[in-house]
Amino acid sequence: MKRYIHSKWAKTAAIAASSAVKPHLPSTRLLSSTTLKAMLEQYRMVYVKPDIGTFGNGVMRVEWRENETEKPYAYHKGTVESSFASFDELYESLEATTGKRKYLVQKGIELLTYKGRRFDLRVMVQQSPQGHWETTGIIGRVAAPQKVVTNFHSGGILKPVEALLAPYVSGERRKRYVGRLERLGLRVAQAMQRKYGGVKEIGVDVALDPGLHPWVLEVNTSPDPYIFRKLKNKRVYAKIIRYARAHKR
Repeated sequence: MKRYIHSKWAKTAAIAASSAVKPHLPSTRLLSSTTLKAMLEQYRMVYVKPDIGTFGNGVMRVEWRENETEKPYAYHKGTVESSFASFDELYESLEATTGKRKYLVQKGIELLTYKGRRFDLRVMVQQSPQGHWETTGIIGRVAAPQKVVTNFHSGGILKPVEALLAPYVSGERRKRYVGRLERLGLRVAQAMQRKYGGVKEIGVDVALDPGLHPWVLEVNTSPDPYIFRKLKNKRVYAKIIRYARAHKR
């Protein structure tokens, strides 16, 4: 049974089969000129990402600013923005970057911010040594200034989820909201296991929009446990490592 699934498209299909998870999935399609144009017309902002890739490498933010007269189309890669007068020019430039590789186009979510910088969350879900799924940790990832992705490996910083949620959700409501994220992580894990029985742990990348709706951006079947070392609560990291070792990670 497969334990590690590299294709984002395959993982998206697996979790989209869950009626509990589907409302949390941003519209995602295989990249082509047709799908990109249609999704830009519908959402104005999308993310283009390689089907296989890690650490946010190759992720681009693509926008159609319909009120701009000269160069309404643009994409950001890293900290660089390129803008274009027409969709065809935009797509030609994108194709030079993507080559023959398979890419996805995903509805863009306007992320919540921390001190003016976008953030998302990594939800760690693992099987216990007894084989039961548990959400073992949640950590926030704050993007480096001007960067498209939040990944720690791309210059982002790590923060406790409670600190990031504090300006948006108070006290007891915050605790309940974190519980909601933990349950969403479990549902994603269960959906993945139904399709891929060998999966033992996942990292779920979750974006929060201004209405605090959680969106599942991506699922990683070989999640980095070491980012959780940054949390003050050392018991979280200890448990994550114990569970990872129980499955010979």
